Amino acid sequence: METTNKAMAEQTANPTPTPTQQAVNPSPTQQVPKPEVTTKLINPVSLQQLIKRDRGMMTLSDDNIMLKQIHETHAPDGREFNVRPLFRLVEDILNRATLTVDPLTSAAQTLETTDDRTNEASFIALLEALSFTIDRISHEIAYRSSSGSDAHATTLSIFNLVSSYSWDAKLVLTLSAFAVNYGEFWLLAQIYPTNQLAKSMATLKQLPVIMEHSGPLKPRFNALNNLIKAMMDNTRCIVEFKELPPKYISQDLPALAKARTHIPTAVYWTIRSVLACATQISTLTSMGHEFWISATSEAWELSTLAHKINSIQDLLKKQLALCYQYIEERIEAETYQKIQSLIESIHIDNMMILRTLICPKDDVLPLLEGSTKTRVNIDVLRRKNVLLLISGLSISQDELSILEQIYNESRVDRTRRESQYEVVWVPVVDHSVVWTDAMQNRFESLQATMPWYSVYTPKLINKAVIRFIKEVWHFRNKPILVVLDPQGKVVSNNAIHMMWIWGSPAFPFTSSREEALWKAETWRLELLVDGLDPTILNWVKEGKFIYLYGGTDMEWIRKFTTTAKTVASVARIPLEMVYVGKSNKREQVRKCTNAIAVEKLSYCWQDLAMVWFFWTRLESMMFSKIQLGITVDVDPLLREIEKLLSYDKEGGWAILSNGSFLFVNGHSSTVLSTFTQYNAWKDDVPPKGFDIACMDFHSKLHSNSLPCCRFEFPSEVGRIPENMKCPECLQIMEKYITFGCCHDESATKALF
Repeated sequence: METTNKAMAEQTANPTPTPTQQAVNPSPTQQVPKPEVTTKLINPVSLQQLIKRDRGMMTLSDDNIMLKQIHETHAPDGREFNVRPLFRLVEDILNRATLTVDPLTSAAQTLETTDDRTNEASFIALLEALSFTIDRISHEIAYRSSSGSDAHATTLSIFNLVSSYSWDAKLVLTLSAFAVNYGEFWLLAQIYPTNQLAKSMATLKQLPVIMEHSGPLKPRFNALNNLIKAMMDNTRCIVEFKELPPKYISQDLPALAKARTHIPTAVYWTIRSVLACATQISTLTSMGHEFWISATSEAWELSTLAHKINSIQDLLKKQLALCYQYIEERIEAETYQKIQSLIESIHIDNMMILRTLICPKDDVLPLLEGSTKTRVNIDVLRRKNVLLLISGLSISQDELSILEQIYNESRVDRTRRESQYEVVWVPVVDHSVVWTDAMQNRFESLQATMPWYSVYTPKLINKAVIRFIKEVWHFRNKPILVVLDPQGKVVSNNAIHMMWIWGSPAFPFTSSREEALWKAETWRLELLVDGLDPTILNWVKEGKFIYLYGGTDMEWIRKFTTTAKTVASVARIPLEMVYVGKSNKREQVRKCTNAIAVEKLSYCWQDLAMVWFFWTRLESMMFSKIQLGITVDVDPLLREIEKLLSYDKEGGWAILSNGSFLFVNGHSSTVLSTFTQYNAWKDDVPPKGFDIACMDFHSKLHSNSLPCCRFEFPSEVGRIPENMKCPECLQIMEKYITFGCCHDESATKALF
C-alpha cells in the first residue's frame, strides 16, 4: 500500500507523460491523477511570459524540428473508430457555447431535433471506451492552461496522450476534452440567472461580474469565437479527408498525398489553439475581467493563431476539393457504365431503368403528377410506355402548347391503342452553373403548365445521366423525346419528329412504325398542313386552288398576291392563299401578318404558334428521313421538303396546289415570273389544265435559274448530317460554320 501511495504521489507531481507513454483505458481500480490547479495562483508576469514564449514559438522558422517531434509521438496501434458522431457532439457544444449569436446555432438546433444520436447504444459504448482518454486530456489542458507552462511542450504532452490514435482522432479527442470545460463555463453563464445551483457555482467563477462587463469584453470574446470557429473548420476538413471512400481514391493521388503531409501540422496548430483558448478562459476566471481587458497582447495571440490555422485550412480545402472532384469523376464514370449496361440489358419491367435515369433513391417521391400537382412515386410508370421529354429550361411555349394539344387529344379516349403512353419531363440543367431564383421561377412556371408527369426538381438528375443523355441520345438543347417500352427498352432515341409530324397515331414510336407511316405518305398538301388548320383542309375537299407562300419581303408579297389573284380571275379558278411566314425572324413575320390582314391580301395565321409548328413539322420531316438513312437522290418527297426549307433561307417562296395535288414548289423569283408571264402559257391551260400548264412553264423557268440551296442546322439540334446532297442538282453540298442572330428571338434563350 505504501508503494502504491508513493507511486501515485510521484504521478501527481509529474502529470505529463513521457513520449513513450500511451493513453489506455483504465481498469476499474485505476485512479485518474488530477493536477492541483486550485492551489496555484497565476500572476500577470508569468502570463505575459507565457505569451512571449508562445509568440516566439509561432515565429520559429525551422518547422522540421516541430514536425519531427510530432511524428516521434505518433505510434498508431491500429485502434480505429468513427470520429464523426463524437465530432457532431463537440460541434453542438461549441456552437452553443458562445456569447454572441453564431450562424451555426441554427444548424446545431437542427442537429438536436433531427440527428440526435447520442442515445444510441453504439455511441454510448464509444464514449465509455474513450472517456478515460478524454478525461486525461481535459485535466492536462486545465492544469497546463492555469500553470503558465510552455505552449509547445504542453502541445507535445497532449500528443503523447493520444499517440496511439489516428490524426483525426487525436484532434477530435482533444476538442472533446476542451468542450467539456468550455461548455461548462458557458452553460453556467447561460443558466445561472434562473438556477440557484448554477448561480452559486457561477459566483465562485466570478461569472456574474464577468457578464456585467460583457460589453468591454466583447472584442475578446469575438476573437475567441473566431479562433474556435477556425479550429472547428480545420477539424472538419481533416475528418473529411479520413472519410474519403477508398473505393474511389488511392493514397498516392497527388492531392491526397500533399494533404497528408500537411495534416500533422494542421493537427498541431489546432491543438495548440485549444490550449490558447483554455488559457484565456482560465485567466478570465482566475484573474478577473480587469486584467483580461488590459492584456491586449492576448487578443493578438488569438488572432495570430486563427490566421495560422486558416492559412493551413485553405491549403487543405484546395486539396480536398481536388479529391472530391476526382471521386465525383470516378463515380460519374461508374454510373455512366452502369447506365450503358442497363440500357443494353433485358428487364422484366421499366423500373430499374427509370430509377437509374430519374432517381435511384427509394425514399424520394421524384415525380410531380401533372393534373393534381402532387408528388408521386416512380412506381406509377411501372410497365407502361414512357416518353421522356428531355429539354433545358429554354423549351419554348410554342413547343409546350403543341405538345399539350397532342397529349390532351390522346387522353380523350384512353381505350385507344395510341393513348397507351405516359410523358415525363426530364429537365436537364448544367450542375456547374449556380442555380438562381430566376432559374427556379422559370422551372416552376414551365412545370405548372404541363399536364403530364415531370421530375420534381432538376437536382435529382445525376451528372452521369446528363452525360449519357448528351453523348448517347445526342441531346444538345432542343427537346428530344426518348421512348421506353414497358420493359424499359429504348425503342426510339428521339421520337420528337414523329410526334410533330403525326402526333399520337405514331405510337408506339418505333423506327418500323416511322417507316410504315412514311410509306403511306405522298407529296400532297395534307402532309404539310395536317393538324394545323381545318379551314385549309376544307378548301382541299372543295377542290379549290390553294397557294401557300412565305417570306418577309412585303413588296414581293404584295406583287405575288395581286398577280396571283389577277391570273386566277382570268383563268376562272377558285383560289385561296395562305401566308405561312418564315422559319425564323418571328417579329418580322408578326409585322407582315398584321400588314397582310390590314390590306386583306390573303388568309394568314394570327397565332404565330401555328407558323412555328408549320416550319417545325417541315424540319422534322427532313430530320425523320435523315434519321432513317434516306437521301434526296432516292426519295422525291424528301427532295421537295428540302427544296422548300432551302427556299425559306433564300427569301420568298410559294407552293401551288389544286386540292391535294402540289404542282409547283418554287422560289419567289420563278413563281412570280410564272404569273407575270401568264400570257406565255395561257394557251396551254385549256388542253392541259391550269395546274399542269403552270407546272410546265415554271419548270422551264426553274431549270434556267437554279437558286442556291442552303440548310442551317443549329448546334443544339443534336445529330447533324456529315454531308448532304443538294435537292436541286444532287451534288454534295459544301459545309460552312455560321454564326447568326435574329435579334427578335425569345430572351429566355439567352438567359438559360
